[in-house]
Amino acid sequence: MCLFCKIINNEEKSYTIYEDDIVKVFMNIFPNSNGHLLVVTKKHYENFLDIDLDTLNYINKIIKKMYILLKEKLNIDGLTISNNNELGQEIKHFHIHLIPRYEKEDKQSIEDIYSILKE
Repeated sequence: MCLFCKIINNEEKSYTIYEDDIVKVFMNIFPNSNGHLLVVTKKHYENFLDIDLDTLNYINKIIKKMYILLKEKLNIDGLTISNNNELGQEIKHFHIHLIPRYEKEDKQSIEDIYSILKE
């Protein structure tokens, strides 16, 4: 079982920000910036080629919701949305990175950022 499947099944700890029947959104434990989130499908799809369009459209709605949350709670200046497939994909479970961008960033711990996002 892959790491993300273990996180989805609560067999591994995560800093979950949002969860429903289709996706789980949690903090990246090796963040590129404060508030770096992963949007992960609960159903195991290996990559972009495996996933159906309805699920992709739903994920876009969640991304927009998380973008608004990051702007409101962390005052981000921008957001990079990325997805790696096959070569360059460390965990072979479809996921999208939401990487906040800041003009000036004061690095904080994951726990501190988590508490801000969950307020």
